[in-house]
Amino acid sequence: MLPKLPKPRSQRQRYLWFALPGMTLFLAFWLLPMLRLLAVGASGPTGAAAYLAVVTNHRYLMSLIATLLLSALVTLTTLLISVLVGLFLQRNRFAGKSLLLAMLTFPLAFPGVVVGFMVIMLAGRQGLIGGVSNWLFGDAWVFAYSLGGLFLGYLYFSIPRVILTVMAAAEKLDPALEEAARSLGANPLQVFSNVVLPALTPALISSGAICFATSVGAFGTAFTLATNIDVLPMVIYNEFTSYANFAMAAALSIVLGAMTWLVLALARSWSGNTAAAAA
Repeated sequence: MLPKLPKPRSQRQRYLWFALPGMTLFLAFWLLPMLRLLAVGASGPTGAAAYLAVVTNHRYLMSLIATLLLSALVTLTTLLISVLVGLFLQRNRFAGKSLLLAMLTFPLAFPGVVVGFMVIMLAGRQGLIGGVSNWLFGDAWVFAYSLGGLFLGYLYFSIPRVILTVMAAAEKLDPALEEAARSLGANPLQVFSNVVLPALTPALISSGAICFATSVGAFGTAFTLATNIDVLPMVIYNEFTSYANFAMAAALSIVLGAMTWLVLALARSWSGNTAAAAA
């Protein structure tokens, strides 16, 4: 077998020219702004120690914990609902299915501010839930301006994304594996836990990581419902606009971005290992 000859230099240079637009965008819209943000974060009175403020300052730490717990709860709830709904939609044909799927994915067209406004219409002071609960129990249930309302808003725009991922992954499942499990005496729950769920795991890990990262960094919905909410994106906004503390806002932004990147990197690693093991 003849050895593969190296590519001519002119061809390599041509590929470099193809990569130039992407490298320009990377430098202009990511690397340079990120370096500037790092420099601003360390320019405050405490210097680089500002990056540790998220764990040394009680207010920042509590907002970080609230952000992470809320995002984790949103992710778990979204995965649970999306797996059930996605499998049902992928495996059943019925009249109106296309319309139902279109309505389920309709929230993808809404920005976070609109989602927050819809939560207010549902669970605000003049919302539907408050009116019904006041009529039934004499007490209006209002939770739109708390973490409960933010949870509802994040859930609203997270579920459609994961449903589409689950449906795409479920379409690739081999029905013969499930039939074989049933023929061996497995009940429906065992088939789901031992056959279906492992096959869906890579898709669930990747979509769950995106759901978590989106919830951690979401701002529009939190800004709309921000009366009693103290999540980290709102803290960053207040440091920047209300207190003109640019260094701390930049430092908290870098910390939040690094944590989100770490979750996505771990999910990419885990989903790749799971997929390899399943193969």
